Amino acid sequence: MEIFSVLSEPSLVAVAVTALCFVFALFSLLRSFSLPRRFTPPRKHHTDCGASNSDSGGGGGAAPYLNGGGTEMLEPSPVPAVLAERRTGSSMMEELVPEITTHALSYLDYPSLCRLSMTNSLMRKAANDDNAWKALYHKDFTLEQDSITPTNGWKAYYAATRAIVNINTEFFNIVRDKSLPAMSRFWLNADYVKCIHASGELFSGYNAVMQSWQLVFNWEQGLNFQVRDVRARVLTDMAWVTMKTFVDMDTGPFNVTNVFEFHNGRWYMVHHHSSVMNGEIDHQIVHG
Repeated sequence: MEIFSVLSEPSLVAVAVTALCFVFALFSLLRSFSLPRRFTPPRKHHTDCGASNSDSGGGGGAAPYLNGGGTEMLEPSPVPAVLAERRTGSSMMEELVPEITTHALSYLDYPSLCRLSMTNSLMRKAANDDNAWKALYHKDFTLEQDSITPTNGWKAYYAATRAIVNINTEFFNIVRDKSLPAMSRFWLNADYVKCIHASGELFSGYNAVMQSWQLVFNWEQGLNFQVRDVRARVLTDMAWVTMKTFVDMDTGPFNVTNVFEFHNGRWYMVHHHSSVMNGEIDHQIVHG
């Protein structure tokens, strides 16, 4: 929506909090009208210690009280249902329909949702809701993985996917800069890594792959391209990214696949495959 594109991230957080507070207040008002109003008159409680005055010698058989005596006391009226329920520790956030909370949070982006979780305990619980992060994942990445169940939840899966997409972007920045040292650090130094350039030639092993990139970077023509339709799948120690690259060349565009492995606390590229794309070209850009 255009109105959200002009607002800053703190403004989005304020708008979301205000919207949630309004929903809570409306929910509380509607609920108060729906509760029946009942009045229970106080009941008198008579003691049975003075049931037979003749046996007590006429001295008055009222049970002794701490304040000096009396023959009857008032039983306290029952606690109203609303107060009793509030004393159990339940909150409006917990009683609100989950779909409403998820819909309200769906207007926030990744940084705003993280900032919202740091406001208070209720907002933190709402912002960490798995359905909210699933909706954000579908909005920012893809709907293809709707049926999967991430092991550590959608929030962790969103963060892992975001990290892989950023690493994939770093790869294309290295190609644009023609930096062989950066490319050598980007790949895993192993004999099973593979690289297939657009020419169709296969390079196997770390040394051969680096030599192939040196040939690419020595090419005088600059590499000006756009990356679109990014799709990422992340597992525990492996991830792959598919995309389309549109190059200012007569031979483009290309289908590209990058495969990564997780070693010693970071991701390394182990496979790169680029091939000419056949068929109709989809010009819809999906930002990753």
